[in-house]
Amino acid sequence: MTQLDTTTARTSDGPGAWTPEAPHRPARLGLFRDLDRPSQAFSGIGPNWYASVMGTGIVGVAAAALPVQVPGLHTAGVAVWLLAAFLLVALTAAWTVHWVRHTGTARGYAHNPVMAQFWGAVAMGVMTVGAGSVTFGEPLVGHAVALGAGWVLWGIGTLLGLVTAAWIPYMMIVHHEVRPEAAFAGWLMPVVPPMVSAANGAALVGHAPAALAPTMLVACYAMFGAALFATLALLPQIWNRLVVHGTGPAATVPTMWIVLGPLGQSVTAANQLGDHAGVLGEPYATGAHVLGVLYGVPAWGFAMLWLALAAAVTIRTARRGLPFTLTWWSFTFPVGTCVTGTSALAVHLHLPVLAGIAVGLYVLLVVAWLVVAARTAHGSLVRGHLLLPA
Repeated sequence: MTQLDTTTARTSDGPGAWTPEAPHRPARLGLFRDLDRPSQAFSGIGPNWYASVMGTGIVGVAAAALPVQVPGLHTAGVAVWLLAAFLLVALTAAWTVHWVRHTGTARGYAHNPVMAQFWGAVAMGVMTVGAGSVTFGEPLVGHAVALGAGWVLWGIGTLLGLVTAAWIPYMMIVHHEVRPEAAFAGWLMPVVPPMVSAANGAALVGHAPAALAPTMLVACYAMFGAALFATLALLPQIWNRLVVHGTGPAATVPTMWIVLGPLGQSVTAANQLGDHAGVLGEPYATGAHVLGVLYGVPAWGFAMLWLALAAAVTIRTARRGLPFTLTWWSFTFPVGTCVTGTSALAVHLHLPVLAGIAVGLYVLLVVAWLVVAARTAHGSLVRGHLLLPA
């Protein structure tokens, strides 16, 4: 995707913002074959790259949440989580180099009305790896280290997420020039991290000191509300833009799938928080458990409606040509949250049909991840053009 003017970028770009098309160069062998020199690999690393950490980590986390387990699934989940952890470390190191060598560009991300949205991906990528540490880490590094890593990563991600949830909307209000038709699903990215904090924090409530556990649970519910109401404020604008102004360029169509993220994660959070609400005592424990289902089922229903719409638009666009950009990572993490949300409802309601849907969604997630991960590896490590700024 070539450089877009400011108006087009505001109205259509997504997680793949500033992702250039492969330049036409004489064929070469080896890695980074489209780069003039290897150091160019650090020139275009932005916060949107953390979507790859989110999308990889959720494959492992969602595997552990499935109500149906098969031999080898847990081992595969561990392997994918370890890959996500490696990506988090490697990407953070590369982004540090980018900040040192291209400081002006890195600082400018917050002032770009498209790229600014994806500061939220940094927080969510960190927390997704942290959730995997709590789920998978104990046999590998021991209980104390795994839980400690989970707490640290949750704390870092939560702090970053709370900052982006306030800072990026502030930038939009005060500094960005935004027109009514500029709304796109990427606007959800900076406000969703508190919902991820709520869902992942629920698993930590049981490990918190008894005196702090109720405060931890209430804080998670507060973050659940912050992200939920911000999402409800943005969804009508996104719907209006799609219906009135269309999807925009083909490369931006995958961003429609981002809407599934806060929906699926909210279902997950509502049910997991309800499972740990016993620290509040009655009647709140029972009420919170019931709320998980009473909220989760309607929210899940809308998520499935949006999934059908997004799939239909994506298939229609693919028939006409759907170029690969980093926006394709929108096919992974949002679907993964639908897997965890559906799995939570299946466990609470004991409905085989929901268990079957969770498995089907997980298969979709794995297929999407395999395709997107392979295309990203080829475009970044083999060709290198995905690493260039537009």
